[in-house]
Amino acid sequence: MNARKAPKELMELLNQAIAREIQVSVQYMWQHVLWKGVKGFAVKDALKKIAIEEMKHAEAIAERLNYLGGIPTTHPTPIFVGNTLKEMIEQDKADEEGAIALYKKIIDVSRKDGDEVTNHLFREILSDEEEHHDVFSTLLEEI
Repeated sequence: MNARKAPKELMELLNQAIAREIQVSVQYMWQHVLWKGVKGFAVKDALKKIAIEEMKHAEAIAERLNYLGGIPTTHPTPIFVGNTLKEMIEQDKADEEGAIALYKKIIDVSRKDGDEVTNHLFREILSDEEEHHDVFSTLLEEI
C-alpha cells in the first residue's frame, strides 16, 4: 500500500536518477574489467567499489519510487566506457558532476513537497556522489 502519491516532477526525477545509477554502475564495472596498464591497475579496484555503490543507489531509489507509486525504469542513460584510462576517468568525473546537480534538484523538490524520506535518501546519496567525484578528480591528477 502506498502512503502517498508523489508529484509527477519528483517521480520523473527519481526515474532519471535510476537511469543514471544503472548507467554508471555498468560503465564503471566495465571500465574495471577493461582496465589496461600500470595506471589502470591502480584504479581498477576503485572503479569496482564505486560501481557496486552506484548499484545500491539504484536499488534504494527504485524502492522509494515504487513506494511512491511509480514504476522504476530499466533503461540506463547512455553508457560510455572509453578507449583510454584518461578518457574513462574524465567521463566518470563529468557523470558524477551531473549526478550532483540532479540530486541537489531532487533534494530541493522533495523538500518543497514535504517528502522528508526522499530528501534524506538523496542527501545521503549526494554525499557518496561527492566522494566519487573527489576520487575521479584525484585520479585525473595522476593520469
